Amino acid sequence: EVRSRYKDAKVLLVVPASLLGNWGRECMKFTPDLDFSIRHGKDAKKKDFPFLTIVTYQGAATSASIKEEKWDLVILDEAQNIKNRNTKQTKSIKALERKQSIAMTGTPIENSLMNLWSIFDFLSPGLLGDEKDFESFSSSMAEDKMDNLKRVVTPFILRRLKTDKSIINDLPDKVENELMVSLTPEQRVLYNKVVDEYEEALKRKEETGSNPLTLAGTTIMKLKMVANHPSQYLGDGEYDEKKSGKFLLLKELCSTIHENREKVLVFTQFATIIPSLLSLLSPVFEHDGDYIDGSTPPEKRTKIVDSFQKGEIPFLVISLKAGGTGLTLTEANNVIHFDRWWNPAVEDQATDRAYRIGQKNNVQVYKLITKDSIEEKIYELQQRKAELTDNMLKKYIQHFICWRQLNPDLL
Repeated sequence: EVRSRYKDAKVLLVVPASLLGNWGRECMKFTPDLDFSIRHGKDAKKKDFPFLTIVTYQGAATSASIKEEKWDLVILDEAQNIKNRNTKQTKSIKALERKQSIAMTGTPIENSLMNLWSIFDFLSPGLLGDEKDFESFSSSMAEDKMDNLKRVVTPFILRRLKTDKSIINDLPDKVENELMVSLTPEQRVLYNKVVDEYEEALKRKEETGSNPLTLAGTTIMKLKMVANHPSQYLGDGEYDEKKSGKFLLLKELCSTIHENREKVLVFTQFATIIPSLLSLLSPVFEHDGDYIDGSTPPEKRTKIVDSFQKGEIPFLVISLKAGGTGLTLTEANNVIHFDRWWNPAVEDQATDRAYRIGQKNNVQVYKLITKDSIEEKIYELQQRKAELTDNMLKKYIQHFICWRQLNPDLL
């Protein structure tokens, strides 16, 4: 109906590279007669556009033909890709000439309210003021300011929650489990050593000129590695499961999952530890699993997802940033976050690879937290960030669609 009314319209859908295949399959499944084209690589340079053109963020930012076209509608999927307002890619996306704009994201606020400002700067430039004004406004967010912000953004937001039975009336429950695990003696010794080295480095910073923030960032990464397994920090490749409380707990969890003949997704932020997790879990499931990280080509990623959904693979290990969005992996009803990311919304999006339309079973989510370590601090930070999102935009933001100047007939 929309195409018959707007037969000459040009719609641009901008997606992460990992989701090109997903969008193509969804178009063919739900709108088989839709005139669409996926533009990737050299194809992104073509000048003739169908009703719907699907392109990556990089393609939209670099293709001269796409930048020269006058679009009737530009849609951003996973719009948090433009959260960093000063990047060249973000500026290029915002410069696209268009009549209407839609942004879709489950994580409108990953780090600060400036992420939200950047998305709205795409949707309706000037609505939230200029960059400096909004940064000043959000730096001390009192209750009255929160109310003002909600009043401004609410008319431009559509929100979808999986718990809303009027939208999805047959989605099972999701149960979240935060599991505390102790450091092994080997981990504790190494953890204390890294802390001592950091304190010594701070004392020497005036002599060496080292940036204390850089030192802190490096040390935090080291501590997170130690909390995973001493070998990840040492780089010795041994990965004895008895030397890591997390490895022992992960093995125990997955043994139960296998006994129940269920499947699991294991998320980690460290691609380097994926091979050792695969080696740990393959004997548990009596079958090889597979993995998805930033190096997995889109074609292979699609094959892995298809194999998993067909029940041919019992478990997947996935890097959080590379595989935490866009994928449909409802064959799993267990999700394990092996290590913790700073923002709970990023973890929630990863969980939603299993907890989404098509899931028939209750989803068990396990979040491993190492006691007396940096991971407890990350957990506390996650709680504060979740409170920020809830308090700032309350019931209006989680999974949502923003729109500007959208013709009601298109809804």
